[in-house]
Amino acid sequence: MEPFSDYILEQDLTTKMEIAYYLSKKAGIYFDKSVVLKTEIARMFIDYMKIDIDENLVLTACVLCNCKKVNDAQKIGKLRTYALDGALYLKENGFSSRFCKICEGVNRYSGISPREKESDILELVDCFGGLILDRPERIGFDSEEALVLIEHRILNDKHNRYLELFKEFVNKMEQIRIEDTRNMKPIKLLVKLHNDSKDVKEFMNKVCYEYSNIVDEIILKRRQTLVGKMFGTENSSSNRTLFTETTTQKIIGQLKEKPALKQ
Repeated sequence: MEPFSDYILEQDLTTKMEIAYYLSKKAGIYFDKSVVLKTEIARMFIDYMKIDIDENLVLTACVLCNCKKVNDAQKIGKLRTYALDGALYLKENGFSSRFCKICEGVNRYSGISPREKESDILELVDCFGGLILDRPERIGFDSEEALVLIEHRILNDKHNRYLELFKEFVNKMEQIRIEDTRNMKPIKLLVKLHNDSKDVKEFMNKVCYEYSNIVDEIILKRRQTLVGKMFGTENSSSNRTLFTETTTQKIIGQLKEKPALKQ
């Protein structure tokens, strides 16, 4: 029988998510709407910025790296160990040492070094996705605030090889408007779909069969009509920066605590 690790790596992204959803019901691994959102952000980042990396490996890791995460405020200690616990679980289920190391690097609590380049993408989308989503104690940050917080509070001078490219990607996404959605920006629309979906299965279907196709088509049209100006080969310095130094200082120095969500 083909090992599970080989089987899931061979599947397309939709099937990977379906497998993870099934395992969340049968084996109790962690797989919720936030995992789908973060994986879709990773997919768009790699595709649109033409990153030279094994996309299949990264997206499989996105789906599975949080498999031992615990959503329980009473188990705060698990925050520092779930990535390592997940890597050990995946190792027991036949995944390679390198794949497990990539998953362990979704955060820096285990102190693993040197870091795999794929881990840097996992880290960015995990942080960004977590910040733009609502939490019980606060509403989600907007994209600009999230980027500033990632760079200056979460990473805080720690090196992430894809940080500048990720900031450029978000900048470009913020310049797009999607028709028939009140001209919403792609990331904002993704968050709205997340919030409006009653469960992970509904959100997964919306992302895989609707959202990704709509956004991909928009980007393709922009590439064709703008001859690469949006996501092409022009020097990135010609693009408008997403936020100025003044904005950064304002967010870092004066950012008020986000109000709690109404119950």
